[in-house]
Amino acid sequence: MAVLKCCLGLVALLVVSAWAEQEALPASERIHRVNRDIVRTADEPYIEDDVAYDSDAERNADPCTSYSCMWPKSADGKVHVPFVISSQFSAREVSIIERGLFSFHSVSCIRFVKRSNQRDYLNIQSLNGCYSYIGRRGNGQNLSLQRSGCVYHDTVQHELLHALGFHHEHKRSDRDQYVRILRGNISPGKEHNFDKISTLNQGTSYDYGSVMHYSRYAFSSNGQPTIEAIPNPNVEFGTATEMSRNDIVRLNRLYQC
Repeated sequence: MAVLKCCLGLVALLVVSAWAEQEALPASERIHRVNRDIVRTADEPYIEDDVAYDSDAERNADPCTSYSCMWPKSADGKVHVPFVISSQFSAREVSIIERGLFSFHSVSCIRFVKRSNQRDYLNIQSLNGCYSYIGRRGNGQNLSLQRSGCVYHDTVQHELLHALGFHHEHKRSDRDQYVRILRGNISPGKEHNFDKISTLNQGTSYDYGSVMHYSRYAFSSNGQPTIEAIPNPNVEFGTATEMSRNDIVRLNRLYQC
């Protein structure tokens, strides 16, 4: 009996330790770890890291916020975004997801509301990894928070910002003034994750502290950095555990809150 208790205690300790390690990771690193070894099936959308597209060709299109992928503002001045949370999630997981959803309410005019009969809505499910489309797509659009690895506050915020129209920070149009992409260290076939986008930057400065910023070693093939801050290579980035002040400012400017 004593041996059994000892073994059970050790298993519990290992589970708690693994959870604590995952909890301590920034959103960008957690998403990368969950998504890196996934083999996509034929019925899934095209996924670039954690951004979903309907086809490979579409990822090279202009930023969708230039032409109607924003969620509409209601007469009350609020942007109501309907959502459904799958019954796949436990009560604890639903609580974490809802905390992420409702965290937008106190800092912006975004209001995530439980869907009744609205045509366009976020269909939050535990699918193959962590991912979201960029902006409003129409009808029920999937936002995946895989139960093993994606259900954390910062990851929920990260994917919701994608759904509201935002790309990764290191892909913004002026990034070459602030970071250097070290392409020789990027895993072959993953280079497209570092392509620049003609983003609308809302008059805000580049944000190393954004919850949308990749980590220093994202998609590294050799353990060396793939992104380096300039002019000071010692600047930290990709370590956010929640939306930064600039993330919130950009959100409010885009939606004219």
